[in-house]
Amino acid sequence: MLSSIIRRLIQTFVVVLVMSALVFAGLYLVGDPVSMLASPEATDAQRELIRQSLGLNLPLWHQYFIFLSKAVHLDFGNSFLTGEPAMRLILERMPATLELATVAMLLSLLIGVPLGIYAGLKPESVSARSIMTGSVLGFSLPNFWVGLMLIMVFAVLLGWLPAGGRGPVETFGPIQLSVFSWEGWRNLILPASTIACAKCALIIRVTRAATRECLPLDYIKFARAKGLSEKRVLGVHLLKNILIPIVTIGGLEYGQVFAFAVVTETVFSWPGMGKLLIDSIITLDRPVVVAYLMLTVVFLAMLNLAVDIIYTVLDPRVRLEGGA
Repeated sequence: MLSSIIRRLIQTFVVVLVMSALVFAGLYLVGDPVSMLASPEATDAQRELIRQSLGLNLPLWHQYFIFLSKAVHLDFGNSFLTGEPAMRLILERMPATLELATVAMLLSLLIGVPLGIYAGLKPESVSARSIMTGSVLGFSLPNFWVGLMLIMVFAVLLGWLPAGGRGPVETFGPIQLSVFSWEGWRNLILPASTIACAKCALIIRVTRAATRECLPLDYIKFARAKGLSEKRVLGVHLLKNILIPIVTIGGLEYGQVFAFAVVTETVFSWPGMGKLLIDSIITLDRPVVVAYLMLTVVFLAMLNLAVDIIYTVLDPRVRLEGGA
């Protein structure tokens, strides 16, 4: 198991290094921030002075090594617009995005796994067919449309929930969370439900397929032949063996929500990283975009590492392969 984790750590380091080069090349070779920072009346000498102060006059390879040395210390420069450290701006918004992504994925798992198991156990029933039809709808409807419909129904027509914003937050050191107050939950329900609609549909289909695959296997038949209760057969023998695909999809989708919740955050005016990213792209605020992308790359790489470690806990065969 230890050798498997060490190998995954090395792979994670290589992935982060390669992605840092791609992020640097993709952003530092596109656009010219000097044209945004300098006034239209600026002379060529003034523009060159700005270029030197940003280090843009250096060769690209030199700029990349400076970028790497600063990235180790989480220093991606200051925002061109506000003058604040770019990473600080991102970290201030990260708790809101993490909170939204976590609640959305928990909703998806709590609803999707039981419905998927039920649909797998009774595939020909009317209720199972209805569940699968609903999952197709969840795939088909775009997030922004679902969000707008939820706002129209629950905020405008019924007036039960607010249409946007985050609501009051509780501070725990540098982290601010809104899940510790009822008003915070009222603001969180609609955006989290918008994201959970599509993710729940995917988890239902994956869980149903895994359930249908495991039911005919010998260990399920043997457990039933021993006289074990259906609750124990499903809760212990079946659930444990269908967790691998559920963990895989859950981890991938959690990372996707963390990185790409831009549309939902924009629709609900949720003050997360996605909205900051859109504003920074529009204004060509390069340090903020780079800080966002690098933080996202590291988060996704560590999330994949965590999923691999969970594999070794759930499936002993992974530990044996890692030892080999």
